Amino acid sequence: MVSLGNFSLDTGWVADNQQNLLIGGAAGLAALGLLYKRSSRDYKKSPSSFQLSGGAVDAGEVKNTVKEYYGEYNTLERGKGAVMKESQKVADLVDKFYSLVTDLYEWGWGQSFHFARKLPNRDWSASEVAHEAWAAATIRLGPGKTALDVGCGVGGPMRTVAGVSGGNVVGITINEYQVQRATYHNEKQGLSGQCKAVRGNFLEMPFQAGAFDAAYAMEATCHAPTLEQVYSEVYRVLKPGSIFMTYEWVTTPRFDPSNTQHVACVDEIIIGNGLPDMRTWKQAEEAGKAVGFNLLESRDVAQASAAAVQPWYMRLGGNVPLFRWIGAFNGSIVAVMEFLRIAPRGLSDVHKMLFDTGVSVMEGGIEGIFTPMHMLIFQKPADGESQQQQQGKEDEEDKAAPPTYAAAAAAAPSASAKLANGKGGKSTA
Repeated sequence: MVSLGNFSLDTGWVADNQQNLLIGGAAGLAALGLLYKRSSRDYKKSPSSFQLSGGAVDAGEVKNTVKEYYGEYNTLERGKGAVMKESQKVADLVDKFYSLVTDLYEWGWGQSFHFARKLPNRDWSASEVAHEAWAAATIRLGPGKTALDVGCGVGGPMRTVAGVSGGNVVGITINEYQVQRATYHNEKQGLSGQCKAVRGNFLEMPFQAGAFDAAYAMEATCHAPTLEQVYSEVYRVLKPGSIFMTYEWVTTPRFDPSNTQHVACVDEIIIGNGLPDMRTWKQAEEAGKAVGFNLLESRDVAQASAAAVQPWYMRLGGNVPLFRWIGAFNGSIVAVMEFLRIAPRGLSDVHKMLFDTGVSVMEGGIEGIFTPMHMLIFQKPADGESQQQQQGKEDEEDKAAPPTYAAAAAAAPSASAKLANGKGGKSTA
């Protein structure tokens, strides 16, 4: 029994009737929405329940596309070590994945497809903007300079980085539907003069060598077949002396590859997020150095500290049982939309995939075996300088060091009000 003032609730009855409550509640929401209006596709900040689609996938092909997507993996049995069967098909798989999930990401999470720690006296929106603003400061972007957003999604971070720095940002994504969404948001927020999204494979970028003053990636390069492939392209398009900052999805030192439960958790994260594989934090470090970058800093930003009142996975709902309940409720809404043919057939399968991986992402965070934000700061050596010479030069530039995470957070409330949509994240319940 749960009591709140004069209100009490028999939790046993709720548990016994949970399915009926969810279906009934979703059906009621659907009926109310349909009585109000059938919304147009030109939705504003994010799609409503009545505007969910398969993105760039034709409505009649969503179900088959989900089946094809699952078929790209060597195994669907969690705990056996899931990887993509053919690395040359990774780009197609990622394109297919984001065609399926982009609407659900925006609907259930927002325009910024990444995690962040929740800062003191800040809500999640402000904390996520601070996370993005910190990247802008770290890469030293400013007016007259242009940065590359490697794997930009629908452009949430791009708009924050451009807005707080005064610089320009060009984002690249494999998915045409995301380009359309990013362009729409850029125009609506008055940032089309500073922000541009282009379609392309970040393993073969359509940019000239030395085209950018800086680069960053927000939990996006995890989709590359190997990190060396995408890092080498970033290296090529950066000017000498430029900084590249990336947040990587990796396993932590606590991950035990001989532990079946650990492997099963990571397998679910791989399959449910369109990943070809999962790397370790050390492999990510070495990949950057192998292509020529100097490694300036490497640390897991997800680690608890005085600056974070809540860990990143709390954004998913606080605990696994609560997340399961929220996911079941949202899933029932999607199922009703599908039943009423408002959403395409097969979209509930996509939601279930994201829900299942959300549980594993949370469990991986709680167990400390997975992090979505291992921060790596690389620098391309200046012309004529060896990696060792450039590293020694950086060691003497303490006064030019990037600001702390907490310092970036100070500007978050105003930036949030101006640039953010009140959401942000990576998985959908």
